[in-house]
Amino acid sequence: MQLYHHPFDLDSQKVRLALEEKGIDYTSYHANPITGKNLDSSFFNMNHSGSLPVFQNGSHIIYKTIDIIQYIERIAEVSSGSETISTSGREVTEWMQKIQEWDPKYFSLSHIPEKHRVYVSKFIRRVVIARMAESPELAGAYHKKLREVYQTEEKLKDRDVLRRSKEHLVRLLDEAERQLNETRYLAGEQFSMADLMFIPLLARLVLLDLEGEYITSRPNIVEYWFMVQQRPSYKKVIGKHFDGWRKHKTLLKTWCFVCIRSFLKRY
Repeated sequence: MQLYHHPFDLDSQKVRLALEEKGIDYTSYHANPITGKNLDSSFFNMNHSGSLPVFQNGSHIIYKTIDIIQYIERIAEVSSGSETISTSGREVTEWMQKIQEWDPKYFSLSHIPEKHRVYVSKFIRRVVIARMAESPELAGAYHKKLREVYQTEEKLKDRDVLRRSKEHLVRLLDEAERQLNETRYLAGEQFSMADLMFIPLLARLVLLDLEGEYITSRPNIVEYWFMVQQRPSYKKVIGKHFDGWRKHKTLLKTWCFVCIRSFLKRY
């Protein structure tokens, strides 16, 4: 089993948490979307959207985050020797879908300094064009990706897009706060797949230095956030890269890579 992912990517974190919680071995391949590694022809030929994560088990390839997590659940059941294969119940699945419905892209990008965001966007566009020249058989897919990059820049100028993204996030957090007043975890008293999908969302808010506005104002989420950070899966998947000084190391390394490649015009 192979997983194409990156520590920066929120959906990749969800899948890696599932793999760690279920104790499933896999081969890890990094494809950093900020440096354009997800646009290399070898990866792009497998997934024309260039999105992460991608999970491959033999000839079986899965792109959608919830589908990957549910597949991991089934693998874990089979590995345990269970005669019946079960997946998360209705309440867990409903929470998974609610969490996945919020797209973090515009919210996250809107909280990055514009000059840095534009610089990386230009770099990505040049990477797409370079890969298009290298792999003309994928020109159609690369053209679509290039349009997507331009559309993202335009939508970031639309205040309504950003407002709707923020309002959606607030509704989700408020619902989680109410639920955590009733139960220990999102879908009951036991840690579930719903929680491992929610953890990266909270980690993203902390990474963007928005913990005060979105987390500490909700006491039940504060207690929950402290509790889930103690899990070994969190420490390996997220804490290893973003806790304390590690956050700056991880981001600085990527930023230096983009700057050097831009300066040398090597895309």
